[in-house]
Amino acid sequence: MKKVLFSFDIEEFDMPMEYGKDLPLDEQIRISTEGTKIVLDILRDNNISATFFSTVVFATHAPEMIRRITSEGHELASHGYFHSRFEENHLRDSKEELERLSGKKITGFRMARMMPVNDQAIQDAGYLYNSSLNPVYLPGRYNNFFKPRTKFVTGKLIQLPASATPLLRFPLFWLSFHNFPLWLYKLACHRTINSDKYLNIYFHPWEFTDLSLQQYGLPGFASRNSGDKMARRFSSLVSWMKEKGYTFGTINDFVADNP
Repeated sequence: MKKVLFSFDIEEFDMPMEYGKDLPLDEQIRISTEGTKIVLDILRDNNISATFFSTVVFATHAPEMIRRITSEGHELASHGYFHSRFEENHLRDSKEELERLSGKKITGFRMARMMPVNDQAIQDAGYLYNSSLNPVYLPGRYNNFFKPRTKFVTGKLIQLPASATPLLRFPLFWLSFHNFPLWLYKLACHRTINSDKYLNIYFHPWEFTDLSLQQYGLPGFASRNSGDKMARRFSSLVSWMKEKGYTFGTINDFVADNP
């Protein structure tokens, strides 16, 4: 059976700060909350469960979104305490705080911006799995071409890299989805799931809002096909996957069934 694992990194929308724009925290939370509502509506309408990696900052400021995520059958996982600041003690602190806020057990972790993080520290903090590796080469961001491309284990920690195509390692993450023709992205998904029997694809809810606004200062490759266009493209992808007979689920369920 071919399984699709959709995940969404929900965080304070601090990306404009990477491009010299200041955005108040309440506006960062508002944008991510607006996008999360859109994502949850699409998933609900398609009867799909997914995984949401949340920072503690977002969860604290948008508790109604955390309640909706868990009540609608999705998995809540940790995206750290803050999105733009990290210390190793945040691994355990974020897990415990998200469990307190949600009343759910937190088993998964994803590092902000898919940056390197100490595997032993993640395991020691009590996580079952880590999904922080983008196994591709992107100049200035990732140099992981020769690292494992599919699920593997380090110690007792299950590692689930983001999906990339076999051989050339064409990345299937959010930027590819925004910038490549949808037919090409679907073809890459088809070839990857035929090889691996699963897809691990991640997005951000703020992509489902209009990112072309001047006050965000984002480059075209980050804001292209955002907002309503993103919602339509994502819905088209879901419909295509259903036609192919793919199934959907949370990362926690997948790794529990495939240790």
